[in-house]
Amino acid sequence: MEQCGVRCKLIIIYLCFTDCRTDITCRNEAGEPVDWFAVYKLPKYLIKEVGSGLEYMYLDSAVETWQMSKFTVNTSEGAIGLTLNQLYIGQAYTSNSTVYAMYNDGPPDMDYRKGHGHTKGVLFFDHSQGFWLSHSVPHFPYFPERGYIYPSSGKMYGQTALCVTYKYGQFPIIARQLVYLIPRVYNCSVPSSFLDDLADLAQLCKGSQFPLPSSSKNIESLLSAKGEKFVSFAKSEHFVDDIYAGWVAQELGTDLLVETWQRNGGELPSNCSLAHHAMNVQRVGLPGPTLFQSHIDHSKWCVSQRWEDQWACVGDLNRERAQAFRAGGLLCTRNPFIYKAFRQLVAWYKDC
Repeated sequence: MEQCGVRCKLIIIYLCFTDCRTDITCRNEAGEPVDWFAVYKLPKYLIKEVGSGLEYMYLDSAVETWQMSKFTVNTSEGAIGLTLNQLYIGQAYTSNSTVYAMYNDGPPDMDYRKGHGHTKGVLFFDHSQGFWLSHSVPHFPYFPERGYIYPSSGKMYGQTALCVTYKYGQFPIIARQLVYLIPRVYNCSVPSSFLDDLADLAQLCKGSQFPLPSSSKNIESLLSAKGEKFVSFAKSEHFVDDIYAGWVAQELGTDLLVETWQRNGGELPSNCSLAHHAMNVQRVGLPGPTLFQSHIDHSKWCVSQRWEDQWACVGDLNRERAQAFRAGGLLCTRNPFIYKAFRQLVAWYKDC
């Protein structure tokens, strides 16, 4: 049997999208629907070796633990590429029966603007279901008419991505959370048949910023398409505090080990001044073994220090003084596979 690689995968996805009306979902490494997946792209410079900056580890509910992908993140054969290709192939982004939005405070090929949240992601869904892909990669993804391109600037540092499949009824809730995040939406479409449910997202697509309600932060519960529970934390720039120590640890009632990028001389030290603590991860250890220092890791995630608490969160903000003034959020879960996978990455953290 001929092995035709990515071309055959793209043809299959195109035929299914156009002829079979395949549901929009997160996709695994084989192009199959999954309820959620996580990706951890390795930094280029590891403690004992140098990589390409394009290798990544993959996790989903079937895999259950980190696996090194046979693909690289700059090809559309991997999970992120196959997921986004549902938007790209057959010019699905021009359809009147689907909604999409790309947001990034550092969008591709555009000037940086102040005033937006430090948040990055993609929404794509129809009246049935779709996915929310949140990630930490600046200048990504490119405009859909250009297809899948991973930026060369994304090689140096570690990066994370979390994709969750949701039924349609969850997306108006997600859109309301985005209002708090003040995302820089640089490419989007909300057709008229969705406007009654998604007025907030339609306004964000126009570049509008909303007057926030009395609260400057908000929590929402979300259910994945298969019933997995997630908790969305979203804060605006008017909630001036470290999201990890000042809010999430206290709300979840657990001490957190926090991995974020701390490079600007304004990094926040581990904080044990409140009832529940936020302590900085200093070294990350992925299976392999693959070790790297947190200062070359652009990802943003945290886990409960205590294994029995089982909270894991992936999000937007660094533990830096300046980012206390930025909008951003976290998506948290007590899924045991996600928690164990991220908790085992903590090779060393700094206590208070």
